[in-house]
Amino acid sequence: MLNGMHGSCSKCCGLIAPNHNRIECDNGRCGRLFHRHCTGLSSEQLQLLETIPNLSWRCDGCLGSSQNQQQNQSSLQLSKWLEQSLRQHEKRLEMLEQRSKLDDEGQQAPMLCPYLPNTISRKAISITVAFVLLTTLLGIILATTTNIFGKTLNKNQDNIGGGLILRFVHRQAWLAQPPQKTLPDLTLPVSLVIVLPTNSDNCTTQAQCVLRVRLRQTFDIESLQEDDIAFNFVLGGDGNVYVGRGWDQVGAHMSGYNTRSLSFAYIGSFQNQKPSAKQLSVTKLLLERGVSLGKISPNYRLTGASKLEPSITEYKAEQLYQSFGNWSHWS
Repeated sequence: MLNGMHGSCSKCCGLIAPNHNRIECDNGRCGRLFHRHCTGLSSEQLQLLETIPNLSWRCDGCLGSSQNQQQNQSSLQLSKWLEQSLRQHEKRLEMLEQRSKLDDEGQQAPMLCPYLPNTISRKAISITVAFVLLTTLLGIILATTTNIFGKTLNKNQDNIGGGLILRFVHRQAWLAQPPQKTLPDLTLPVSLVIVLPTNSDNCTTQAQCVLRVRLRQTFDIESLQEDDIAFNFVLGGDGNVYVGRGWDQVGAHMSGYNTRSLSFAYIGSFQNQKPSAKQLSVTKLLLERGVSLGKISPNYRLTGASKLEPSITEYKAEQLYQSFGNWSHWS
């Protein structure tokens, strides 16, 4: 331990001036003073004592050395003691650094639960939040799935489609524009159902079919000057039924027959290609639904547009009409 008071060296008995040539044994009651050069320490070791706080030094007497021991043995013991003190000082510094880190972490992430360690409380809160989010997500999925399956069992207009179950794609779903004016009501039930082609490219997905139906409505309104899409229903290759004018409004599919018939238009041209199995399957379901709702007469007649007007080329779709040849209501 360094000191600035007057004193005499306990080893050489010389007077020690009040400057840095003075050093004191740091062993409790010992308190003896020495010249720096009388301690047996090297200049590097003395430099450590000056620069590192709380680093202690003990004289050879306190370390158990007798006066007749060799100088090199005393110096070795002093050096060992200094190294031990240095290691203790480093441990103290390490403990202080760890405590400082814990204090910083406590400031940045406050204790979430006062009865648990901070790391455990953060994990508990994280697990709880994850569990709540997962439960909410599963609830949404379950509610959606239950709603879909419930509608499937009831065979209502939002079912899975694909030709297996009747599924309507309503006007807002295929982005229909409103009619140009109020459409007249159809006298129900009708006794005639007319099938005809849209004379467009076929479609196999709902996205493709939506585009075909939307383009057909634009053509009917802009080019043919109709008030809306001409057909009551449009049947896509995806097995869905796209609602045109619906069950209750008069169509514009064939002059002379509009007020007493419903029109089923099939997306495609069918000059060289037959309608898909999905289109044919959903046709039966749509006819059955029309009869059950009282929109179609039980003894209805199903016929092709070209059978009624053979001279109009846009109605020609022999591959389509031949598909209904063995149906009981086909005429």
